[in-house]
Amino acid sequence: MNPWMALPILLPLLSASVSLVLWRSRRAQRWIAVLGTAALLTSAVYLLGLVTREGIQVLQVGGWSAPFGISLVADLLGAIMVVLTGIVGLAVAVYSLATTGRGHEAFGYFPLMHLLLAGVAGAFLTGDIFNLYVWFEVMLVASFALLILGSEKPQMEGAIKYVTLNLVSSVVFLVAVGLLYSLVGTLNMADIAQRLAQLEDRRLVDGLAMMFMVAFGIKAAAFPLFFWLPASYHTPPVAVSALFAGLLTKVGVYALYRVFTLIFHHSPGYTHEILLWGAGLTILSGVLGAAAQYEFRRILSFHIVSQIGYMMLGLALFTPLALIGGVFYIIHHILVKTNLFLVSGIVHRLLGSYQLKRLGGLYREHPWLAILFLIPALSLAGMPPLSGFFAKFMVIRAGLEAEAYGVTFIALLVGLLTLYSMIKIWSEVFWKPLPEGDEADNRQPPARRELWLMAAPAAGLAVCTLLIGLNAQPLYALAEASASQLLAPERYIEAVLGGAGGGS
Repeated sequence: MNPWMALPILLPLLSASVSLVLWRSRRAQRWIAVLGTAALLTSAVYLLGLVTREGIQVLQVGGWSAPFGISLVADLLGAIMVVLTGIVGLAVAVYSLATTGRGHEAFGYFPLMHLLLAGVAGAFLTGDIFNLYVWFEVMLVASFALLILGSEKPQMEGAIKYVTLNLVSSVVFLVAVGLLYSLVGTLNMADIAQRLAQLEDRRLVDGLAMMFMVAFGIKAAAFPLFFWLPASYHTPPVAVSALFAGLLTKVGVYALYRVFTLIFHHSPGYTHEILLWGAGLTILSGVLGAAAQYEFRRILSFHIVSQIGYMMLGLALFTPLALIGGVFYIIHHILVKTNLFLVSGIVHRLLGSYQLKRLGGLYREHPWLAILFLIPALSLAGMPPLSGFFAKFMVIRAGLEAEAYGVTFIALLVGLLTLYSMIKIWSEVFWKPLPEGDEADNRQPPARRELWLMAAPAAGLAVCTLLIGLNAQPLYALAEASASQLLAPERYIEAVLGGAGGGS
């Protein structure tokens, strides 16, 4: 029993509450945003260290023993995801100091940001399937409110598509939870796993697995119900886009990893085969959509879809190397994708547009910005020696070892198409001269302080990407230990139902 593991949930909720009370003070909200997210990151790093040293950590909320009460559980995957939540939260909080206007702050931007982070952390740490649904809804409410801040027409159009598909996902999820409870009589995920393993009729279990796959697949923006993401992620303020790009779809991916390694792992020939081809189609459809776009954030949004497919591929192959690659890929992608959206915001602040045809000349005027773009862009494309190379190498090698040649070929081909998209952005935004006639209309040079506040988080994430690429062994070891836990669900079950930490 470790009460400290609730801090990554409680700290953002506390920050949101205090920010709401002090909503008249812009200065106080800004300080709380930075200090609150820094505290979240500190508590997350502490939790990861604890899980690494002592094994899976469990907190039975209210002192009720499992499976009767609500359990918070931190294994390595959950703890890693909470650390990434803290990193993205802190980066976006600092970035927001330069990009968030008074109007957005007055309508609750910072409290909503903290509430979203609390929902994300709660989803990563809950050990209860119904509370996973609750945390998804907390995220949905906060993200919808952030999406419509400003009430511009493109935002409202994107928000309608976003909330409609996510509500469909929530309904499917809730119905699946109800059917699951009627079947096994429990909501604790460890207890569900134990009881489902004893059922003889696997057809009903496989049917429930498909419902959860659809619900989480929509949340993760997997094929074929992914179009809500590129329709909405390019519409809000860029700090919101970066926060969404880094975290929201990864909660859906995390839920897939959790459920299909702990609960629905008994029929991999059926469930994971469907995941395999879903992953391949997600990879391909996302990159083809990106190749057709000429708007900075829409290209990046379609690439989120494509990269989600690689993460699903690691789960679908369901081998030790594939899961190691999948966990590694999640870590790499959260850092890289958040960074690319932050860089797109700096470009917009300098040149006043996200349309590639109206941009140019930044390599000559701001070479540091070109470097900040190239590091995550080449990593996203899987170029050595950056983090994306090792992530893709492990997933593709696992595909070859599993003889999944069709999907592996798609994954290799899409790597080239991803590189094409990044080269397109580079040539249009940084290499070609700025089109004539756009200089006077679009250039509003930011103050030096604003530019530093925007560049610092992007530079920090770029350094993380470089460090992972140049010294991948520590992160590989962490991903390997996490994959080992995912392949041994009895450790999770024993930690929760036995009331003691399992080995890592």
